[in-house]
Amino acid sequence: MLRKTLFVLAIASALTACGKESKDPGKGGKGAKEQAGAAVNLLVSPEDLLTIQSNALASGPVITGSVQPERNADLRAEVSAVVIQVMKENGEVVKRGDVLVRLDETSIRDSLNSAEEASRASGQVLEQAERMFQRMKTLRASGMTSTQALEDAEIRRNNAQSDLSAAKSRAAQARQQLQRTLVRAPFDGIVSERKVSNGDTAQIGKELIKVIDPTSMRLEGLVSADKIGVVKVGQPVLFRINGYPGQDFTGKVRRVDPAANAVTRQVAVLVDFNDKEQPRVAGLYAEGRIETDSISALMIPDSALVKAGDVTYTWKVKDKALHKVNLRIGARDVRTGQWEVQSGLVSGDTVLRTPGSTFKDGQKVELTAGKAVPAAAVASSSTAVAGKGN
Repeated sequence: MLRKTLFVLAIASALTACGKESKDPGKGGKGAKEQAGAAVNLLVSPEDLLTIQSNALASGPVITGSVQPERNADLRAEVSAVVIQVMKENGEVVKRGDVLVRLDETSIRDSLNSAEEASRASGQVLEQAERMFQRMKTLRASGMTSTQALEDAEIRRNNAQSDLSAAKSRAAQARQQLQRTLVRAPFDGIVSERKVSNGDTAQIGKELIKVIDPTSMRLEGLVSADKIGVVKVGQPVLFRINGYPGQDFTGKVRRVDPAANAVTRQVAVLVDFNDKEQPRVAGLYAEGRIETDSISALMIPDSALVKAGDVTYTWKVKDKALHKVNLRIGARDVRTGQWEVQSGLVSGDTVLRTPGSTFKDGQKVELTAGKAVPAAAVASSSTAVAGKGN
């Protein structure tokens, strides 16, 4: 009985509350309307507004590619030997002539010693053959030997000379091979890739270590073949590099390849850096535009744009009210970071510089005088006005 009594009392209380709310419907509706009306008033300072104007927009074909060093050396083994020691690791700075890799020189040094001994022996044989030839020459002048004997002595001397030259050549070759067991840096730079370790067997032509000069970076880009007709040597290039966000780089076209790739239908274009500060890492992706022409276009900063999926819009201020305007955006000016407005706005339109997320289409705008309200505080201003209305 107690449980049923509590249940009946709960239902009676709920009905009583509903009756009170229904007796005063106008009061609640009026308050909601007043609150909604107050929320649309938006305080905006002149510094929060931006007037859309036409500016010069650099136009030209898009270039994509990677940053590569002009000076790079892929050092390979010139002799067959075992790797004794790798002196440098990836990223270490090297100077020209520094030893990077040492190869086993035992067999090559033995060959050098043998060639040098053979050279000394051939030199002694040549000296003896030369003395014999001179002796036979004197005897022939006095008629004490035959012409045949003289010719035989001359032949032995000539053969000894040939043997000596061959022995010296083998010694020089062995000496050169011995020098090749020390792989040295061809220029100042850094080690970009170590490809062997101690104990590896290096055959002739095997890649050992790679050295690059980080101060000789350049953009090795590709341009579509249907746009290559407007690209000329010396034209300025503006581009960005992956890994350096917010930083723009400038350069100029150094070379345009005379042939397009048969598969991709793209043409290679080489671009030199104008900036002294260059990326220190090779192989980074880069994308930009070759400035072949300049046009006048409506421009809008990125801060004034709002993106919702595939739709891009901005908040235009007209007749003291906000109007949501969908835009069609074109190319981005790398120099200024602004975007081309292809449709949706005209020159002279006023938009919010930094729109908030709580704005509504048709919301009333009140322009304040005196001290400017920061753009970040525009949304909080509308909240304060709503509070006064309540």
